[in-house]
Amino acid sequence: MAHVPHPQIAARKEQGVATIARELTGFNGWLAVKITNSVGTMWCAYAFAILALISLPEAIKSGTAALIAWIAQTFLQLVLLSIIMVGQKVSAAASDKQANQTYKDAEALLEINTEMHRLLEANTTLTEEIHAVLNTSGSPKTKPAAAKPKGKSTAPRSGGASGGRRSGKRSGGS
Repeated sequence: MAHVPHPQIAARKEQGVATIARELTGFNGWLAVKITNSVGTMWCAYAFAILALISLPEAIKSGTAALIAWIAQTFLQLVLLSIIMVGQKVSAAASDKQANQTYKDAEALLEINTEMHRLLEANTTLTEEIHAVLNTSGSPKTKPAAAKPKGKSTAPRSGGASGGRRSGKRSGGS
């Protein structure tokens, strides 16, 4: 039985590891990633915080409702959005690293499996050769087993492997 690798193995080798960077499609994907990488930095978050703080004194003068609106609409949206994007980039990088490691582990397991199959084939071939030699060997050393006379016991003699004395009595009852 010849080993035929699963077609998924060849397809997997062609595709390589799936990462976020490989998922870009066309100009829109490229532009979106560029903007995300620009806005999703802590420096951008600091700049947005400074920009939001410039309007804080006016929001305080306008009263509680304006201050709450400033916090929700200006500060949180400008600053936290950038910070969340930084966190997403860190998570994505960790996810890419994990995907790459999983891919390498799967490749190693596939190689181990292929080698194990090769060894099993070699073992099967050798075993078949041994059987062929034993079955076709017409040497005089190999004699058919003689028929045992009826009434004799096949139980081992007392004394076990040390070759105890013959007592002439049968051990055990059959």
